[in-house]
Amino acid sequence: MSKNQHVVPHGDQWAVKGAGNSRATSVHPTQQGAIDAGRQIAQNQQGELLIHGRNGQIREKNSYGNDPFPPKG
Repeated sequence: MSKNQHVVPHGDQWAVKGAGNSRATSVHPTQQGAIDAGRQIAQNQQGELLIHGRNGQIREKNSYGNDPFPPKG
């Protein structure tokens, strides 16, 4: 079962959190460091990586799961 990974602000640092988790998987001094770590986890679990901005809104989304191609619809 894949679990989405979120890169979120964590005080003055950045954290990677699994969807539904209350605790951070890892904390990084830069957003890029958190993105790199979150991407590895998302690829291993074949989930999605959701990158949030400082305001908490999702600004980017990458999928590493089993995407159907061509998309349905």
